[in-house]
Amino acid sequence: MGKPRILSGIQPTGDLHLGNYLGAIRNWVDIQRDYDSFLFMADLHAITVPHDPAKLAANTYEVAAMYLACGIDLEHATIFVQSHIPAHTELAWLFNCITPLNWLEDMVQFKEKAVKQGENVSAGLLTYPVLQAADILLYEPDKVPVGEDQKQHLELTRDIAARLNYLFGKAENPILKLPEPMIRAAGARVMSLTDGTRKMSKSDPSDLSRINLLDPPDQIQYKIKRCKTDPIRGLLFDDPDRPECNNLLNLYMILSNQTKDAVAAECQDMGWGQFKPLLTDAAIATLKPIQDKYHAIMADPGYLESVLRQGRDTAAAIANRTLSKVKMALGYSTPL
Repeated sequence: MGKPRILSGIQPTGDLHLGNYLGAIRNWVDIQRDYDSFLFMADLHAITVPHDPAKLAANTYEVAAMYLACGIDLEHATIFVQSHIPAHTELAWLFNCITPLNWLEDMVQFKEKAVKQGENVSAGLLTYPVLQAADILLYEPDKVPVGEDQKQHLELTRDIAARLNYLFGKAENPILKLPEPMIRAAGARVMSLTDGTRKMSKSDPSDLSRINLLDPPDQIQYKIKRCKTDPIRGLLFDDPDRPECNNLLNLYMILSNQTKDAVAAECQDMGWGQFKPLLTDAAIATLKPIQDKYHAIMADPGYLESVLRQGRDTAAAIANRTLSKVKMALGYSTPL
């Protein structure tokens, strides 16, 4: 038997930040030798909210370069662009036709974003979880790396696959495999530098809320110096009344590659003036090799284009097989 398969992706909107790296990309790197990894840039999802057409393609290539710069190895992984493979949208339409509307209206992220967008909310924002299900199920992965806040989307994916299997398949021979979530506890949820109760996000209007992977050292130092803290001396993990303290200690623990006990002992008597330079140095040291490799990749666009062509060909071969299997189960004829 071959290695089990995983699949994951990131939207190419805004600059990738430490939350993207520590919550997703670094985990992909850590496990890639044990899995057949399919990693994509979710550019179709990027237009469910207002976007800049002049930047979409460039951002997509930049995210691909960042995957490589962070350590994704092409011997173990396939990197591809979602929109380069038409099977994603075709399977999404087929899934739309079997997915009950109330399943989508109950999605937490739709409710939150719809409130923000008001009358401008698009049908795409309602149905993008169906496209996400198509993204996943096309490649029939064994596991999908997700954060705790993304579990509902994977549950919907499993529900759609189970519904298809029930309506059009046979119990002894299901049409699609139901993937399992892969949740990493440490670093899976990196919080904002300006509010320790909210997840670090590309969509936050304040750039001070996040450390971007391409931030230069002076910008990293400035952001950490300005980040929200509290007036209490002595830094402790897991105090529910000190969310910023817990977030910054977790960041330091991960970036400095230390155990929780070691960081707790090191920082228990510190003030913020002592701690922030330590966090700054750890962040700069972690990001410098990534930044150096990223700039080298972006200086060779021919190489990056060849990576994405090969990724498209490899991914499309698998995606088209799955799409054909679903279409046959639904009663479609094969192309003449």
